[in-house]
Amino acid sequence: MSGLVTPELLDRVRERLAGEAADPDPARVAAAIRAEAGGVLGDTDLLRALRLLQTELTGAGILEPLLHDPHVADVLVTGADSVWVDRGAGLRRAAVTFPDEAAVRRLAQRLALSAGRRLDDAQPWVDGHLSGWEVALGNSFGVRLHAVLAPIAHGGTCLSLRVLRPATQGLEELAAAGAFPVAAKHLLEQIIRARLAFLVVGGTGAGKTTLLASLLAKVDPAERIICVEDAAELAPPHPHVVRMVARTANVEGVGAVTVRELVRQALRMRPDRIVVGEVRGAEVVDLLTALNTGHDGGAGTVHANSPQEVPARLEALAALGGMDRAALHSQLAAAIQVVLHVHRRPDGTRALREIGLLHQSDSGRIQITPAWRADSHPTPAADTLTRLLAERLNP
Repeated sequence: MSGLVTPELLDRVRERLAGEAADPDPARVAAAIRAEAGGVLGDTDLLRALRLLQTELTGAGILEPLLHDPHVADVLVTGADSVWVDRGAGLRRAAVTFPDEAAVRRLAQRLALSAGRRLDDAQPWVDGHLSGWEVALGNSFGVRLHAVLAPIAHGGTCLSLRVLRPATQGLEELAAAGAFPVAAKHLLEQIIRARLAFLVVGGTGAGKTTLLASLLAKVDPAERIICVEDAAELAPPHPHVVRMVARTANVEGVGAVTVRELVRQALRMRPDRIVVGEVRGAEVVDLLTALNTGHDGGAGTVHANSPQEVPARLEALAALGGMDRAALHSQLAAAIQVVLHVHRRPDGTRALREIGLLHQSDSGRIQITPAWRADSHPTPAADTLTRLLAERLNP
């Protein structure tokens, strides 16, 4: 760095720009540099300072090229010299580094402000959506932002950016890529045609949304699909999809629209199928209620490490909505027929591991029994699923 373009000068320029209401476009940044430098900078030093500050003050700063990479799904910052990216094959360390911890903190706070959120010592974490980036990032729904400031994040400010891209792979492409064999593909297509309600379960990044979108693409074009999501990710290539996205409260704490409220609205919109992009709260109560009011073929995704964990996971979520265990199992038995379990293989690729069938035991508890598995383990519910599909497809 030039002797005239000092860190102290750049800090003064940042403070000046932070006090202005307008966006820091190049002209304003240049004017702020001149003002703080007292007119002693030459053209070369001015351009150097302008480039440094523009990289930091616009878009995602030095992370911008990573977000523009069409293969990048996640960009994670765990320290000034620790930036990681996931291009679909697991996390890899990036060559990008920040000058210091303060630079990471400034970027996190600026992105939070862009998302209409507050991020400071009094509110040291943020979860938001960077809208308005769709055009800049091409085939994208924008970026999901999460950040935690130090010292809550012990090693320094942690920043997580997920590029929300629409799923573009259909069942044929997924089968060709080895996500599941042809036999499983035929089962999945029959599940859709038979209008069985299903949940796609798996861990973070396992491919739940991708599989769900590919299945919805197989829905009869005459049917109307209402998709409710916490963050816009689902965009199935289907001619009649209505997408509704929840909204968090603004910096004043007002204006929130919850997934649960949107599920209730979906019931009044003449849906043929109701889909919840990610069930992670009390909205499970409204979804199960909706699927028990004549809306066959609904779907959703749930975080769970195996199909057998799904009932316990849904019990916990239903408790948030005031539904007890017995009521949850009763509603679940009537609302959902199938669970599809996806996982990420050690090499980073994603695959369908199991198709499970729900049934209610004599005690009233829901159990999930395998009807198809990717390995050689037994599938005791295979014949039951075959009969159920035959009954639905050939009434």
